[in-house]
Amino acid sequence: MSKRIAVVAANGKSGSLITKEAVDRGFDVTAVVRGENRTVAPHAIVKDLFDLTAADLAGFDAVVDAFGAWTPETLSQHSTSLKHLADALPGTDTRLIVVGGAGSLYLDQAHTLQLSQSEGFPPEFKPLATAMGESLAELRKRSDVRWTYVSPAADFREDGPRTGRYVLAGEEFTTNADGESAISYADYAIAIVDELAAAPADAHIGERISVRW
Repeated sequence: MSKRIAVVAANGKSGSLITKEAVDRGFDVTAVVRGENRTVAPHAIVKDLFDLTAADLAGFDAVVDAFGAWTPETLSQHSTSLKHLADALPGTDTRLIVVGGAGSLYLDQAHTLQLSQSEGFPPEFKPLATAMGESLAELRKRSDVRWTYVSPAADFREDGPRTGRYVLAGEEFTTNADGESAISYADYAIAIVDELAAAPADAHIGERISVRW
């Protein structure tokens, strides 16, 4: 029997690719969208994220949170939306897998300096990175939800190729042999679905992981 997966914000850039990857690999996928379902998912819940209830999410093996907010007025919704989803899942077996950001990855083994705090980090991305980092910090306090936070590489390429390969890392910022940190949306989607498919012993429950080429 295939796993039942709900993808929140499934019409979005990352959400649509995660949805397609999961459908192509045999998962029973429900798109959670505010309007028309524009994905390949065979089922849909048409609701605003903030209107979702525990009953809406009951029975899913996993919920993928692909929500994003980009304007100064809405950045705080990274925390409020994630709290809303977590509050619908406490004490259940449903996994919550979060499409995260790279800015909160650590540059040192002591985990005192984050990528977004480094001198070379683009200032225009700092507010977004800070907001996403704050949502992760809040999520870390939850022991009642089976969460996994997945950070992409620093260069997250919307139109990058689907190569079928990636490197799985942890809390610390890593690069390839050329000093590059990049991943395509398509290969990131593969990593998300691999995590969805992982056996319980291999799942990263209560952890932040990261992926790059």
